[in-house]
Amino acid sequence: MRELTVGKNDAGQRLDRFVGKSLPLLPPALLQKYIRLKRIKVNGQRAARDQRLSQGDVLQLYINDEFFDQPREENMFLTLFKPSLDIVYEDENLMLLNKKAGLVVHADETEKVNTLINHIQAYLYQKREWNPRWENAFTPALCNRIDRNTGGIVIAAKNAETLRIINDKIRDHELTKRYLCITLGAPRPPAGEVENFLRKDEKKKQVFVFHKPVSGAKTAVTRYKTLQRRGELALVEVELLTGRTHQIRATMADLGCPLLGDGKYGNGEKNRGYGETRQALYSYQLTFDLPTDAGILNYLRGRTFQVEQVPFREKYFG
Repeated sequence: MRELTVGKNDAGQRLDRFVGKSLPLLPPALLQKYIRLKRIKVNGQRAARDQRLSQGDVLQLYINDEFFDQPREENMFLTLFKPSLDIVYEDENLMLLNKKAGLVVHADETEKVNTLINHIQAYLYQKREWNPRWENAFTPALCNRIDRNTGGIVIAAKNAETLRIINDKIRDHELTKRYLCITLGAPRPPAGEVENFLRKDEKKKQVFVFHKPVSGAKTAVTRYKTLQRRGELALVEVELLTGRTHQIRATMADLGCPLLGDGKYGNGEKNRGYGETRQALYSYQLTFDLPTDAGILNYLRGRTFQVEQVPFREKYFG
């Protein structure tokens, strides 16, 4: 229990507004709940959220210590009272999350609170599986990332051993990730494997495709297969044999069939005609091949996880 004393400058404020200002990490919905549960009292008595405070009033707050911290990037998860996650799979070591297009995985210049990692940490904190104040506490971490406007499966590690193993397996290409995308025009041939070279321009946040080695470019290998066609649109499954920035988007555009909705590498006029503002790209399937020892994750060997409902597939291919 902690106490707060109302000073002269705060007299006359409502209880909920005074506490909200004093504890910015406490979510408003949780604040109201704590008042109802009498975990926030005034002068030892139950109080209503709209009670006006007087100078010298003493508030008793039966609230976790974490909420008294100052806001920092690493504790912003506390502000999420109701984390929103689409969990594909979860066990004691990891979580597979279906990230929706439009959600950032980590804080950036445009979003600090509503991020995938904050939702994960809030979820595990509220389940009492993790608390940053525990001694030697491991912070739940993402093993892979997906662009803001791309949806699909993201792996989150609950412990350091899982993070190490998954990072090693991704590096050694022991996990198979398959994507679904919709292209404007169908790739020719309808199935194949493409090797090219991608060079990233950091200032433009864009990659450029080359068909022979050039300075600063990295080899990119992409395997694809056309699944369906409907008019000028094609539903294509893509497997990445390398993991380069914007690899699928740049490669398919280079093949003459850019992704529907892609504002950077695609056809703006066509995208506007379909009303699409995000690239039709989804990391929909993950297989733990694990041909070599995976330690505590050996039980995942050979297992495949898949997102069954991919929004743009349902929209255009039913």
